[in-house]
Amino acid sequence: MCGIVGYTGFRNAKNVLLNCLKKLDYRGYDSAGVAIFDGKKLRKFKEIGEISNLEKKLPVLKGNIGVGHTRWATHGEVNKRNAHPHVSCDGKIAVVHNGIIENFKKLREDLEKKGHKFLSETDTEVIAHLIEEEYKGDLKQAVSSALKKVKGSYAVVVVSENEPDKLVGARKDSPLVVGVGDNENFFASDIPAVLNYTNRFIYLEDKDVCVLTKNSITVFNNQQKVNRKINVVEWSFEDAEKGGFPHFMLKEIYEQPHAIQQSLRGRISEITQSVEFDENIKELLHSGFESISIVACGTSFYAGLIGKYIIEQLA
Repeated sequence: MCGIVGYTGFRNAKNVLLNCLKKLDYRGYDSAGVAIFDGKKLRKFKEIGEISNLEKKLPVLKGNIGVGHTRWATHGEVNKRNAHPHVSCDGKIAVVHNGIIENFKKLREDLEKKGHKFLSETDTEVIAHLIEEEYKGDLKQAVSSALKKVKGSYAVVVVSENEPDKLVGARKDSPLVVGVGDNENFFASDIPAVLNYTNRFIYLEDKDVCVLTKNSITVFNNQQKVNRKINVVEWSFEDAEKGGFPHFMLKEIYEQPHAIQQSLRGRISEITQSVEFDENIKELLHSGFESISIVACGTSFYAGLIGKYIIEQLA
């Protein structure tokens, strides 16, 4: 799964974002990136592989607001071009996203007809261009309008040099929490990311849109302001990784329905009722091969044994 973080406050955003991303590395990833407003412009950095690769390439940055992401590839190959954050044509809006945008191909075609230029193969980049298309001086409204056109699941955090004092986050069928600090606030896809900075959290609900500044948190749903409870988390970091379960095995058992849902989302066509793979997978399946190797450890090894049995039955 991918990891999302966002920060606005009094600390150095680069250091906070890197620290938070490192706390999410247990989720698995193949690339990482950040976008930080340095006081003059939005600056974007991405690297393939470990977060340490990104850290080595980052220059000295003095900004206090930004977003970060660790990616596990779904749409598009593993390369810097497809890594998050993704930006608008003018480079002034940066987006990090978890989830699957099911209608991204149609949205991309429509945006390209309007002159938008895409740099990646991802579904996420569509969101950045949609927001740019909808932006009329109000970032929150632009995000809300853009997401109304999206079909699928998303947890999104947006930063813009047009309004460099705020972050906008939104979610639907993908988790996003707000970390509540003093003179600072956070977005994260998972509590462990920011547990070293705060133990107060707001669990955003489906279709919430949240605007963060360093001193304020405003949540909207269906364009109306709503109140969301601040929860105090007493977990240690290790407990937070377990999501409140006594051990990882039980956590994984209860996560199975969600894992299946995430695996299927965006890969089954509502029109043809068939499974759709990326083009490179189709080429592989038609190229001919003698065997399939499933490599795993721990509980994943047992899942691999079941997969072996199913593949043999279908072969």
